[in-house]
Amino acid sequence: MKAKKRVTRSWVLVIIGLIIIVGLAMAAYWMMAGGNQPKPEAVFAEVEIGSIENSIVATGTLEPKHYVEVGAQVSGQVEHIHVEEGQNVKAGELLVEIDATVFETQLKKAEAALESKKAQLNQLRAELELAELRAKRNEQLYKQQAVSEDTLFSSKTNVKVLKSRIETSIAQIKADQAGVEGDRARLGYAKIYAPISGTIASIQVREGQTLNSNQNAPLLLKISDLSTMTLRAEVSEADVTKLFKGMSVYFSTLGDLKNYWHTQVRQVLPTPRVVNDVVLYQALMDIENNNRRLMDSMTTQVFFVVEKAEDVMVVPLSAIRNTPRGSMALVKTETGIERVNVQTGVKNRTQVEILSGLNVGQQVIVGQKRNPGQSAERGQRKGFQGNRGGGRRGGF
Repeated sequence: MKAKKRVTRSWVLVIIGLIIIVGLAMAAYWMMAGGNQPKPEAVFAEVEIGSIENSIVATGTLEPKHYVEVGAQVSGQVEHIHVEEGQNVKAGELLVEIDATVFETQLKKAEAALESKKAQLNQLRAELELAELRAKRNEQLYKQQAVSEDTLFSSKTNVKVLKSRIETSIAQIKADQAGVEGDRARLGYAKIYAPISGTIASIQVREGQTLNSNQNAPLLLKISDLSTMTLRAEVSEADVTKLFKGMSVYFSTLGDLKNYWHTQVRQVLPTPRVVNDVVLYQALMDIENNNRRLMDSMTTQVFFVVEKAEDVMVVPLSAIRNTPRGSMALVKTETGIERVNVQTGVKNRTQVEILSGLNVGQQVIVGQKRNPGQSAERGQRKGFQGNRGGGRRGGF
């Protein structure tokens, strides 16, 4: 029994010794690996005076505010095109001529028929004048018993018939006059004039091409007034409630990201456009384009200004900590690091406005930096541990 107890005590002592040795080895390893590394250093930023804004970013497309698609109202062959694409035209300027031979012939025939009916009307009026004289004479002769009652009645009836024929002729002449005016207008449609002043954006026909307006109005060309452009921007449903009429907006084109155009929101269309289950609303803005630098279908990056402050104290957003007691910052002082309560204003993704609690020139902690060697060693250690399980780097 005593021998068994001695053996058991020996094993216990061996196990305790092994535990102590392992503990000492682990402590030595951690001291060699990171015990002598310097502690992380604080990264400071200075409280500065600057401008800050909170904006909604969207993409948009430019288009002319006023444009007209000019079509043909008559059929025929395109005889002359007097303009070219990109040419500036004024309202009333001749653009296109369609062969008007058929319309000229129709107008001449209608005018000739109208003149014939006018001549017939003059003849009827002369016959009426004669019939009235005969009826008046027969009435006097009837009183003298020189003619019969039938003769008198016949002459009066003839007067009434001629008056009725004259009224019918006048109505026919009015109808023919309307037809002549229609033919004259149709002949005028063979010459297409510019309805507005602007730039010829596109020409859809060529000289010699035959047009058929019986089925639909053929499109000849498009005139765009480029002096005022409309910016059509698409905003997500999460941000559209922040937009309002008169809201400040600025944008840049993809070809010139350094220059900005400033304008205001004219209106937000109520009907959305759904793209891949994403609901997008369109906001419209008008921009003066006197120098013609903005063109149709240009893609733009649009910024809707929600909040903006100029010449105010600003610090990096990472310098502010939100606590149950309010916002605070860690400030560098002569005695060390102090915690200061601050009041913030406009905020964006990188900066925040300071209303009170800090002064210009103070140093605030925005983060910590580590020794490069320590960071590299930690990365190697983390990579070794990650690969030890057989997984790929990068999360794949």
